[in-house]
Amino acid sequence: MSFWPTPEHWSVKIPLQTDHYRMPVLDEAGVVELGPMPVEVPASEWESLEYMDWKSGGDTNFAPIASADGELDCRGFWDKGKTDKDALWTSNAEIAPTLREYVDAVGANFGRVRIIKLEPQDRETAIRSIHRDDNNRFNPDGEGWVVRSWVELTDNPDSYMLLMDNDENGLPDPATERRVPLNKGARFVVDTQRLWHVVVHNGDAPRYALITSFESGPALETWIDAQRATADV
Repeated sequence: MSFWPTPEHWSVKIPLQTDHYRMPVLDEAGVVELGPMPVEVPASEWESLEYMDWKSGGDTNFAPIASADGELDCRGFWDKGKTDKDALWTSNAEIAPTLREYVDAVGANFGRVRIIKLEPQDRETAIRSIHRDDNNRFNPDGEGWVVRSWVELTDNPDSYMLLMDNDENGLPDPATERRVPLNKGARFVVDTQRLWHVVVHNGDAPRYALITSFESGPALETWIDAQRATADV
């Protein structure tokens, strides 16, 4: 492999230890897989959105469904002086009512809600974009740690979310590698400020997924418990 992050990688500077509430369900692995998406999402709800050329994790475009101020903006909430919480729906939300209702039904405070369109990339290409997220900038001490959830909208069983925890130097530890398969309807919640992550997309067409930032707390924990129970049936 020709690339691996070094101590100069920007992710290394993102804080890992802070005074925020973290959910016990993510303590061990930093990720929890849920049952399949319980509702059918019409393809028009992601195909008809307004996308922006915004690169993150590879050759990507994003369609903001909720943003810091309701504008079609992919920038971090900190550019508007906000934590990644208390988002406002954008004009795209009117085109995606099923997805909007799905996010609302979680009952937790949410931040950015976006559809990602990712072009195919093999593992070596993907590793060049592996990173951790700066989810909690400006998040007041004592409030809930912001994590992210995924819903896979297209069927890519040969693709996977690549996750790694940190080694003693704050770099991705290959010994902790975990792969989450990206079948249609796959759902999972990840502490992406803790885990290094990127998607290896072994396909011949773009992959689409819903990504939502949620605040850790009782509402999100109750929802996760219910969705995990569905997975065990």
